[in-house]
Amino acid sequence: MSQKLSRENLMSLEQYAEARKDFRAKVLEHKKHRKVHLGPHATLYFEDLLTMQYQVQEMLRIEKVFEAAGIQEELDAYNPLIPDGCNWKATFMMEYPDVEQRKVELTKLGGIEDKVWVQVEGFDKVYGIANEDLDRTDETTGKTSAVHFMRFELTPEMAAAAKAGAAIGMGVEHPNYTETLSPLPKETRGSLVGDLD
Repeated sequence: MSQKLSRENLMSLEQYAEARKDFRAKVLEHKKHRKVHLGPHATLYFEDLLTMQYQVQEMLRIEKVFEAAGIQEELDAYNPLIPDGCNWKATFMMEYPDVEQRKVELTKLGGIEDKVWVQVEGFDKVYGIANEDLDRTDETTGKTSAVHFMRFELTPEMAAAAKAGAAIGMGVEHPNYTETLSPLPKETRGSLVGDLD
């Protein structure tokens, strides 16, 4: 199940220009069931092969990239965000529409990226491994970034239980932001279970 994108999976710029409207509609429908709101200001957007294909196609379109090296660069950037069959990968966003409020709130939420969890019923919580490539909380100010990339590593037993129908919950437990969603809605649960081998 561990799929990665290759150049063979991608449409040329011309093909994508023709297919974009329908492809985009398909991806947006798919993404509806891969979004988990944790309270009013935090959202997990779960990534997979289709969401990353869309991301790559859009980047190639915007940047008008058609050389092999440029395409490979985009693939190298986005392939790590595709689940490996034993984990979930997500973009975690702290969302405050008001810019000033966002600045204030993010200074209170340092380290929140280490406090986001998923849980398969009957097992311990699994905390996200965040931002492996860079640190997203400023040591001096304690201010965190509004966007974090994270993966949740499941044991084979957790994955098997999830596939067998065990409920899945998610949450955040930071001193200044605590939310739990359990169980996940059926459609979301079904979409995420599809990421597991």
